[in-house]
Amino acid sequence: MSLIQSIASFITAGIIAASAAAILLILLRSLFKYLDRNPFNWSVRTVGRLTDPVIHSVRRLLIGFRIEPRVAPFMAVVLILVFGYFTFMLAENILNTVAGLVYVLSRPWAGAPAAITGYVLFGFLGLYTLMIFLRILFSYLTTGYPNRWVRLLYRSTEPLLAPLRRMIPMVGMFDVSPIVAFVILYLLQFVVAGTLLKGIFNLLIQSRDLLFTRT
Repeated sequence: MSLIQSIASFITAGIIAASAAAILLILLRSLFKYLDRNPFNWSVRTVGRLTDPVIHSVRRLLIGFRIEPRVAPFMAVVLILVFGYFTFMLAENILNTVAGLVYVLSRPWAGAPAAITGYVLFGFLGLYTLMIFLRILFSYLTTGYPNRWVRLLYRSTEPLLAPLRRMIPMVGMFDVSPIVAFVILYLLQFVVAGTLLKGIFNLLIQSRDLLFTRT
């Protein structure tokens, strides 16, 4: 597991560094504006060029909700933290699935086939949940459908969300089908963990060979 743990540490450090750098740029942009720095200054132009895509997207989002656009930098920082957290969750989901498969394959036992199936299903359900969340996030940030990653998210999540939209009425102007999808996926993960992975979880707890420990 040492290789997987090293990869996990590297990814965690990368996510923290990238999030910190993005937040620092947002803060510098706000500071330059507060100090009324020359907009043609190299540092001001560079920071502006790097942060414009995020700030402009957040500003459009706020205007759409009739919220004062001046709070865009603050909301951008919040979104960066949220995006960083869910990126970490994605990495954790993938690495835990890989770690579980490696653990099962390295210790053959009677319940190995069920455990392998369980880990694959559990990882897929976690990944699918994150894809739905990212689809919602990108839709609010007005990221265009021509973007290939957005197209991938829509095509991958539409098989679940489309039937739910047809069955569940709108609540005012809000589509609550993604919330129902989250509940369904969570319940499915709970079922997988309580059936296919029940035996392997007991073995992992006994051996204390967990990649991530939650408190």
